[in-house]
Amino acid sequence: MDTYSRQQVARALTIAGSDSGGGAGIQADLKTFQELGVYGMSAITAVTAQNTLGVHGVYPMSTDAIIQQILTVGNDIGVDAVKTGMLFSSEIIVAVAEAIQTFGWTKVVVDPVMVAKGGTVLLQEEAIRALTGKLLPLTAVVTPNLPEAEQLTGSPIRSKTDKEEAAKRLAGFGARYVIIKGGHDEGEQAVDLLFDGRYFTELAGKRIATRHTHGTGCTFSAALTAGLARGLDVESAMREAKAFIQAAIGDGIHIGGGRGPTNHWAYKRSQSSTSMLSSENASK
Repeated sequence: MDTYSRQQVARALTIAGSDSGGGAGIQADLKTFQELGVYGMSAITAVTAQNTLGVHGVYPMSTDAIIQQILTVGNDIGVDAVKTGMLFSSEIIVAVAEAIQTFGWTKVVVDPVMVAKGGTVLLQEEAIRALTGKLLPLTAVVTPNLPEAEQLTGSPIRSKTDKEEAAKRLAGFGARYVIIKGGHDEGEQAVDLLFDGRYFTELAGKRIATRHTHGTGCTFSAALTAGLARGLDVESAMREAKAFIQAAIGDGIHIGGGRGPTNHWAYKRSQSSTSMLSSENASK
């Protein structure tokens, strides 16, 4: 009898768009789930034609097709944690929120994907109201970057105080935890801010000078979701996700002629190297 037949396998569902270039969207999510020991499933909301040079086409799925994907997975395999990425329209957001309510899923991570790094708009303007009004009240953690936090709250973020106020406003929409990512900050460190409804926690990482950062937001939120699926609390899952994306950016694979993807196998490789060094030191 194998190990996994004797224990429950952690399961995570990503409801997001497909990235034909493999660096973001469901492709990044499924790679991240796999690397962190979680069985990954997907419900595709839109198919995009994109590469490292940009998004060349966005083709939304029908709402019926999206919901059917969610229902068939949820009714059979089951879901321990779910994340949403590009949801595109208000109709899709409302339908996804209703499906989450139907199953009673509580470990919900919302990555409010609005604009691709190349500038393509991936979330329609009217969909923002549906996201804040329908989806965030069901959310365990929302993970906007600074521009997304500004769009969701309608206020500019120029300081630490601004960032904290934005986190409070996002929590006011119903999200139990807010993580405002610091990748768009200036300075030598990228500082992520966690708000639990009462207290703030900052988590800093060294800023890495590289153009190969496509899919960092998707990957971070997927790593966070994987941690929650395995039973980690939000802060522990955030710390693991931060380490995962730091490794993915720092140990780049440098492919494509534009903004390339991160390295999704870097974290596991770094963990293996650390484990080998510990074993060698212990044997001396």
